[in-house]
Amino acid sequence: MELATQSLLDGAGEGLVIRARQQVSGRGRQGRAWRSPIGNLYLSVLIDPAATLAQTAQLSFVAGLAVWRAVSDLAPGAGLRLKWPNDLLLDGAKLAGLLLEVPYVGRQAVLGLGLNLCVAPTDTPYPATSLPPRATGPVDCDEATEAVLLRLSETLGQWRRDGFAAIRADWQAAAHPIGTPLTVRITPETPLTGIFDGLGSDGQLRLKTPDGIRQIPAGDVVLA
Repeated sequence: MELATQSLLDGAGEGLVIRARQQVSGRGRQGRAWRSPIGNLYLSVLIDPAATLAQTAQLSFVAGLAVWRAVSDLAPGAGLRLKWPNDLLLDGAKLAGLLLEVPYVGRQAVLGLGLNLCVAPTDTPYPATSLPPRATGPVDCDEATEAVLLRLSETLGQWRRDGFAAIRADWQAAAHPIGTPLTVRITPETPLTGIFDGLGSDGQLRLKTPDGIRQIPAGDVVLA
């Protein structure tokens, strides 16, 4: 993502795609290390911003939905679920993670994607997995890149044409169901347990607790 960020300073715009064979300093949310073995897909994409920073943040859900659609194309019938805010799960284990950064307000957002095509790291805080084998052979990086970029272009068009409400509805349909018990770690010291109640108007997590509905803008989710 650092190379993509530098490209912003060099005048690059939406449509720039950088693919890495391997990363030596990959990272996820909150600066966590992202294990990057050879054979998986690692992309950074520049995307034009929306009118406001809050609307630009909706791109996390646009991108997550696009990746869910792409992987559903590559592995039909797989048990894929989106997990708030930016993970793709396969049978409850992490298959892909996304990271959205806006290094310069008003400039393009940098979307980072890591998708486990063939290798799943084992030294992770949550279970991880990779794509199951297909009768036609494994999914390679070229095929996965084409699928992801096609679906990203389509889903960006949906967002820009129809607004976030359409993305939110489709994202919720692909996510862990409403009513799922969750624990949200707003910080490591402040876990909050409740029931998933969908997304708020700007993508906040709605969590039903004994004290009522909490709208949470950021945090880590653990499925019960």
